[in-house]
Amino acid sequence: MSRTRTALLAALALVAGASGTALAVTPGDAGIAAVPCTVDYKVQNQWDTGFTAAVTITNNSAAKSSWSLKWSYAGNQKVTSGWNAKISQSGTAVTAANESYNGTLPTGGSASFGFQGSYSGTNAVPATFTLDGVTCNVDGGGPTDPGPTDPGTPGTRVDNPYAGAKVYVNPEWSANAAAEPGGSRISNQPTGVWLDRIAAINGTGGKMGLRAHLDEALKQKGSGELVVQLVIYDLPGRDCSALASNGELGPTEIDKYKTQYIDPIAAILADPKYASLRIVNTVEIDSLPSLVTNVTPRATATANCDTMKANGNYVKGVGYALNKLGDAPNVYNYVDAGHHGWLGWDDNFSATVQQIKQAATAEGATINDVQGFITNTANYSALKEPNFTINDSVNGKSVRESKWVDWNRYVDELSYAQAFRQEAVNQGFPAGVGMLIDTSRNGWGGSARPTGPGAMTDVDTYVNGGKIDRRIHVGNWCNQAGAGLGERPKASPAAGIDAYVWIKPPGESDGASSAVPNDEGKGFDRMCDPTYTGNPRNNNNMSGALPNAPLSGHWFSAQFQELMKNAYPAL
Repeated sequence: MSRTRTALLAALALVAGASGTALAVTPGDAGIAAVPCTVDYKVQNQWDTGFTAAVTITNNSAAKSSWSLKWSYAGNQKVTSGWNAKISQSGTAVTAANESYNGTLPTGGSASFGFQGSYSGTNAVPATFTLDGVTCNVDGGGPTDPGPTDPGTPGTRVDNPYAGAKVYVNPEWSANAAAEPGGSRISNQPTGVWLDRIAAINGTGGKMGLRAHLDEALKQKGSGELVVQLVIYDLPGRDCSALASNGELGPTEIDKYKTQYIDPIAAILADPKYASLRIVNTVEIDSLPSLVTNVTPRATATANCDTMKANGNYVKGVGYALNKLGDAPNVYNYVDAGHHGWLGWDDNFSATVQQIKQAATAEGATINDVQGFITNTANYSALKEPNFTINDSVNGKSVRESKWVDWNRYVDELSYAQAFRQEAVNQGFPAGVGMLIDTSRNGWGGSARPTGPGAMTDVDTYVNGGKIDRRIHVGNWCNQAGAGLGERPKASPAAGIDAYVWIKPPGESDGASSAVPNDEGKGFDRMCDPTYTGNPRNNNNMSGALPNAPLSGHWFSAQFQELMKNAYPAL
């Protein structure tokens, strides 16, 4: 369990608790800035005679060109193998030194490594770590934390949870798909389970709750590995830049979010009964990026996003969720990273990584609570644009000057996701961090799909004639006309990508085309109205939305049929 470091504000000396977690600050200053370094030591997986651990060092003092971390075990733990560090042991004393490629540790920078070890008896977190001789603050956790001690039959924690695993097929979505003409062709595909309000945890309106899904997942698992995909989605003031998916919690209800939403989910995920499942959490889509792009002084600012930026409850909520949900060693958290048509511009890109890192180190969370990031969740951005690249030019003009690209540095999701992963590593996330891309509705096939580049008349004709993403504007997001099913879910499809996934279940609406009274906290967003002429976030273009759509999350048969018709690869 990643623990809050509030005690640092008052502590002036090393304090060791019964849990084995130690806190230290430099004497003379009780502020966080006085902590010269922080070590996150997390036991990721543990069995009768052995364990694996992940360690992240954060350097808060002067920049280093090399580093050496030392600790001693209280028991008989032995390091048997390691990665991303040169690890040696003499008796109970362990030294981990940098490799040639990760010796640079700037002020505020982090480095991560891992190892496998053996033990018998207890496996307590070491009480003290020193970085180049200086005592660090310790934030440790894993199976040695207080909480359920029965490990059940856990699988080994892995770098990519999708590798070698089946993925859970939601029987409720599957039944809806199979009931559609032709739907049986895809009704066996895995999709995300959306926990989009408190009532969804226990189930409401006849729908399965979280435990029911996990119990069904155990049945589907058999003797192999199985991933269950959950969408954690109920922040206070949710979706501050949209209305169709506004949530049930007001902007100030952070305590309710923690105690009535995250804590019950965390308790269920920590049940040893489910220890053999690989549980992937997609954490709070459309939240943190809005704190970068939709706040004053941006033209796209909204009053709601300004409020959430000011009160900090997005950051607190995501940090708390990562901390609590990441306690279970079989849980893998992926934080939402928008999509290329939202965050691909220079003033959005690295700033979003910084914003996510702030949340990933808030409320007791650490960067090791983040398995990776997910892009294009519930969106339509093309996976690959085959007919032009960002480096092309027409008559001396770069494609970046076209109205469609509009100076973006990315033209599709794959290039954006791979670049986002690298930027996250550059900013201190572990080198093994992975990416997911939601390909549920970004296929753009069918008869209208371009077969080659556009004419070289001018840069706009070239891009518009060849682009397969047929939206009117890349900022359009609600029930887009002409979309198709994208790449089927697949593990390890490209460098740095853990999986293509269908987190948004195809056939479930993004929002109602007109105002619909409801008890789900969902408002009416004009971007879902096919007659709407737009706003600054889509450069005042038509919305491109399908007509006659129901509330977000409700079944939309006409859209499902269109998605199958325009699937790419074709069904």
